[in-house]
Amino acid sequence: MSDEVKSAPLLWTGDHYNEGIGRDDIFDKLREECGVFGVFGHPDAAGLSYYGLHALQHRGEESAGICTADSKDGGKFNYFRDMGLVKEVFTKDRLDLLSGDRSIGHVRYSTSGESQLGNAQPLIFRYRDGDLAVATNGNIVNAPEIRRELEMSGSIFQTSSDTEVIAHLIARSSKDFVTAAKEALQRIVGGFAFLIMTNDKLLVASDPHGLRPLAMGRLGESYVFSSETCAFETIGAEYVRDVQPGELLILDDSGLQIERYATIERRATCAMEYIYFARPDSDINGINIHSARKRMGQQLAIESFMDADIVTGVPDSSISAAIGYAEQTGIPYELGLIKNKYTGRTFIQPSQELREKGVKMKLSAVRKVVEGKRVVMIDDSIVRGTTSRRIVNLLREAGATEVHVRITSPPFKNPCYYGIDTPDRKELIASYRTIEEIRQEINADSLAFLSDEGFVDSVGGNEGAYNRGMCLACFDNDYPTPVNEESDKSCSC
Repeated sequence: MSDEVKSAPLLWTGDHYNEGIGRDDIFDKLREECGVFGVFGHPDAAGLSYYGLHALQHRGEESAGICTADSKDGGKFNYFRDMGLVKEVFTKDRLDLLSGDRSIGHVRYSTSGESQLGNAQPLIFRYRDGDLAVATNGNIVNAPEIRRELEMSGSIFQTSSDTEVIAHLIARSSKDFVTAAKEALQRIVGGFAFLIMTNDKLLVASDPHGLRPLAMGRLGESYVFSSETCAFETIGAEYVRDVQPGELLILDDSGLQIERYATIERRATCAMEYIYFARPDSDINGINIHSARKRMGQQLAIESFMDADIVTGVPDSSISAAIGYAEQTGIPYELGLIKNKYTGRTFIQPSQELREKGVKMKLSAVRKVVEGKRVVMIDDSIVRGTTSRRIVNLLREAGATEVHVRITSPPFKNPCYYGIDTPDRKELIASYRTIEEIRQEINADSLAFLSDEGFVDSVGGNEGAYNRGMCLACFDNDYPTPVNEESDKSCSC
């Protein structure tokens, strides 16, 4: 693909860029979602978006994109997106071509298995009132039905991304843009955080349950929006507040207008944001992720104490919880496992032998730390069980005499339909095996999970809200929206 920024806002659907991306990760951990970042009213919107997306890189390593609008040039769109990491996609020369004082950006992890440039976001369209760019994190549960309906009435879809559905709903409406956007948001069901930009407006919306995080900040007179607050620290912005469930924020030359397209029926922020996805230095709903994970570790120690010589955490998401477990028990915390940060999150394994070697390329046990020791290994979740078994075996091979596994979440039994790439229910080991059977499968000396109540109390939040305002469907099968086993679990982004 040429380095030239495509200022013509027609969506380029591109060829497949699958080479070098392994869909069968050596770690069967839950896949990241996506991250969005928006800027309104800053002369270097693209530069801010670059640094913001870099801070959100952990949410998606497959593709990155930025679209800017230049108010000095009639709101003209300039955009670039490509496969790869933010630092690989955006060189200084590319960023220099992305002029404008407004922007939306996106980092993507495809959960649908379609790793191609055509699905990289922001998606760009031309419609009757001008240009339209859309970036989202999450999943539209009823997108297949809406898509079929739109196709039957003549719509032609250019991507396999659910995100395109909202663009078609807006474009087909005869009403003004804001009203059309409201009605489109009212039609879709799922967990989502949207940034929608036209030549003169930026719309910011969160789903009615607040399943996907989205925060607003200020940098001088400029507004910034991000999937996580850690990006605000990177660019020197001040956190203002979270975008509330069912809110629609409208930004244009007249300033910021806050409206509502849906009422809050039940707040249900994704529990896995606190457990695994979000960076430890981010805050969600006013709760610091590192502190919440430490409390999870402390509560896990209270519920499932095990006498041992050292405590170690599986990097990176379980380090905070391991520190909490160690503090609660008085057992020393040690770096018994080290992550190689240069292997990325995907790795091609042409054979089982290379697959096993790949584990050691991504994670190593520190022999001098664990040798001859009874180890408590803290991890955030068990999905299929293969990852836990490999890590337990790594510790045993390094000389650990006992390995006791403690998980800072309840058993993961149910698939997610809101933007997390989870296997079907029959592939989730906790859905068909007892804890003792899982312990045997992963070759641990003991195994314990954090209780539902212990998790909820550890995170904290609104005491008067159901589950303190969190979605625990992956643990308790209580989904905040209608779903069925045939629903598409793939991520809109």
